[in-house]
Amino acid sequence: MTSGSNDRYLTFALGKGRLANKTLSLLEQMGITCEEMKDKASRKLIFVNEELKLKFFLAKGSDVPTYVEYGAADIGVIGKDTILEENRRVYEVLDLGFGKCRMCVCGPESARELLQHHEMIRVASKYPNIAKDYFYNKKHQTVDIIKLNGSVELGPIVGLSDVIVDIVETGSTLKENGLVVLEEICPLSARMIVNQVSMQMESERIKHLIYSLRELCAKEATV
Repeated sequence: MTSGSNDRYLTFALGKGRLANKTLSLLEQMGITCEEMKDKASRKLIFVNEELKLKFFLAKGSDVPTYVEYGAADIGVIGKDTILEENRRVYEVLDLGFGKCRMCVCGPESARELLQHHEMIRVASKYPNIAKDYFYNKKHQTVDIIKLNGSVELGPIVGLSDVIVDIVETGSTLKENGLVVLEEICPLSARMIVNQVSMQMESERIKHLIYSLRELCAKEATV
């Protein structure tokens, strides 16, 4: 990837943790590196690749779409769950194919009947917007949604809620606590999002990046 004659920096906001590590690993395979980020002792918040005119910063996952919507970052990488929950005005341009899991309605087996009969139930979730959209707009079921920040599995166990809406990877935590997946809402994975103005102003650079990443992800998927 060449920096071209454009002197403007492209800024990436990456969700901290596994998503950022995997994204940086993909970018490195494309020849896009940021040595500064590898220094674990660094207290810097913004990392720069002067040669390619790129900047990177790490952010709390739920903040990434906000940075991208307001143009503080041109590009973001974040889970589909965060995109749905935050509902920001950004372009979702690429499914990166890693970090795969599912957003599901879970609970004790006995709660299955409550879902089928569209009864008024209580739903605990870290994702109240996703839960509301699913029950109100897709199932047309009126529910009482309770926002939790910690272990939502506790909800049905202690009687706070009938079911939960949460991310399921392996399902082992559910199993250990006597809960099961009752309904699947949608598949999730890491996605690349782009600021709407940046997509127009930096169209060539961003499209080149999307194309290169898409090729690389497709290659990785077949390995």
